[in-house]
Amino acid sequence: MSRSVRVEYPGAVYHAMCRGNDGQDIFVSDKGCRLFLSTLTEACTQTGWRVHSYVLMSNHYHLLLETPQANLVDGMRWFQGAYTQRFNAMFKRRGHLFQGRYKAIPVQTDPRDGGLEYFRQVSSYIHLNPFRAGLCGMGLSKPLESYVWSSYPAYMGKSHTRPDWLERGRVLKSWGLEEGTSGSLTGYRESMERLMNFENDPDAGRRGEFDKQIKRGWYIGSAEFRQRLSDQLSRLPKKGDNYRGRQRREHGEDEAERLLAAGLQVLGMEESEVLEMKNNRKEKQALAWLINAHTTATVRWTAARLEMGHPENASHGINRFRRKETNEITKIRKKLEESLFSVG
Repeated sequence: MSRSVRVEYPGAVYHAMCRGNDGQDIFVSDKGCRLFLSTLTEACTQTGWRVHSYVLMSNHYHLLLETPQANLVDGMRWFQGAYTQRFNAMFKRRGHLFQGRYKAIPVQTDPRDGGLEYFRQVSSYIHLNPFRAGLCGMGLSKPLESYVWSSYPAYMGKSHTRPDWLERGRVLKSWGLEEGTSGSLTGYRESMERLMNFENDPDAGRRGEFDKQIKRGWYIGSAEFRQRLSDQLSRLPKKGDNYRGRQRREHGEDEAERLLAAGLQVLGMEESEVLEMKNNRKEKQALAWLINAHTTATVRWTAARLEMGHPENASHGINRFRRKETNEITKIRKKLEESLFSVG
């Protein structure tokens, strides 16, 4: 069977999901859930992604994912690959964790053509997963916000910390609510309760068609939205899943080159000087970490670009900076972050 082409464009929103291989648990415990979310944080930092809702459900996950840049494929490859490696290391497993390819269904979102309706439907579908599974919600022993591995508690103000990549405003707006105003979170809770009670549900009459799009469709939206996607695909070269078109990803190799130049300036070094360094020099490792932490360029590309030989040499340095192994490493990393990413 041919593989479906991923639709990528700046500002695209997807209902992204994937299940465990042979139905296996992809989290195992709270440790696995925390590992998944920390890896998602790294992916969002690298790619600029925004997440509007999510839920982790033992053997699968759902994300309502926005990609300001057209980098879904590169980002998901890194995200699922990194999580699989870390999961296997944490739980002493081997082999594939996920069942085949992830699904990423484009969602119509433009409010000028009715897109908020579809955005609202998908976010509600994600947040109500624990209710449909009989774990919590109306009529059950625990409230919906008790399910901690979902963005819903953050919408209710129940989370101690809300990740920078989680945005509530657009989902609330789809319900006619405004983030930060009095009663907005209460209003959202009441909307979810009406859905759980099947009361005043404007989508009830079309629920079957929406479920079909969620489970088997390649888009979520109107016929006009489908036509726009089809027109876009018809103009792309047929290069399989990882087609790149006429330009590279901003957060890929082009972005890596930009960050490398900026990092060299912060460190006060010339490129030729760094390339001639041994692989164990902190400055060289710092630049490898900078590229890895903030772009989707591969470790193999980074190792080649910095003339570090085998990719494992780059990985070693990247991991040292990721873990902040020494005070010297912490100081260099802080200098780069404050110079390149601080908001003045």
